[in-house]
Amino acid sequence: MNLSIAPEVAKALAANEPVVALESTVIAHGLPRPRNLVTAKALEAEIRALGVVPATIALHDGVAVVGAGDVLLERLANENGVAKVSIRDIAAVLAARSLGGTTVAATVEIAAAAGIQVVSTGGIGGVHRGAERSFDESADLEAIARHPVVVVSAGAKFVLDLALTLERLETLGVPVLGYGTDEFPAFYVRSSGLRLQYRVNDALGAARIAREQLARGAGMLLCVPVSAESALARDEVEGQVRNAITASERDGIRGADLTPYLLRALGEATNYRALDANIALLRANAQVAAQLALTLCA
Repeated sequence: MNLSIAPEVAKALAANEPVVALESTVIAHGLPRPRNLVTAKALEAEIRALGVVPATIALHDGVAVVGAGDVLLERLANENGVAKVSIRDIAAVLAARSLGGTTVAATVEIAAAAGIQVVSTGGIGGVHRGAERSFDESADLEAIARHPVVVVSAGAKFVLDLALTLERLETLGVPVLGYGTDEFPAFYVRSSGLRLQYRVNDALGAARIAREQLARGAGMLLCVPVSAESALARDEVEGQVRNAITASERDGIRGADLTPYLLRALGEATNYRALDANIALLRANAQVAAQLALTLCA
């Protein structure tokens, strides 16, 4: 896999200065226009404000871009037909020289190849509800287990089977740390009700564990709950998720299309309060990721 690392990112990595990688599927597929581009730039600004270099990752013209510039960000945000790239898709999209937005899984793999230790995202994928029938499980989980990268997220998306997602992470040997919380966050919802084994209260505590895990050649998950001001009520969201799942089954939605479908349905059902919560948690996670990257380089 050929990497095209932006000069600013390459300079920071060579000097052992902090860098935070960002996924690009949220720009191409996760947020509506024009808020997708505004949010992409805001995330990079949050990271820069703390003295850290942002590196949005995408695929373009046969290379994995590490540090997308303004022109590429605008294309990701505004063009139709941008490929959604998970690990299985990297080779095909590179060979086709297509434009692709990377999921958490693909971002983690490319970040690790570039030598970046921290990735910031919204919520990771996981084990889907009904996976005992569909075997539908996100590649995010194995990617985090396989690569020495810390993924900072608001837990896993609420539309998933969160208990099975935690079980799968345990099986894969991925430490799941709560950042100021003892419970697994659930994206728009501050808590899933599922207790975590490990809690840290600041970037220093997270970095101490991260150094040990990364030295083992494996990754971990740092979970930051959405702020109380932005969070949605768990009971409200659960009811809307059930309605959205019923609609997805009726419409024959499955595989990589399922999560975006469910999230769009939730956005509409909550009068787009879910969208506001998503953007708020993305920005908060970027701040924590930058603090962690700074600490790891200290």
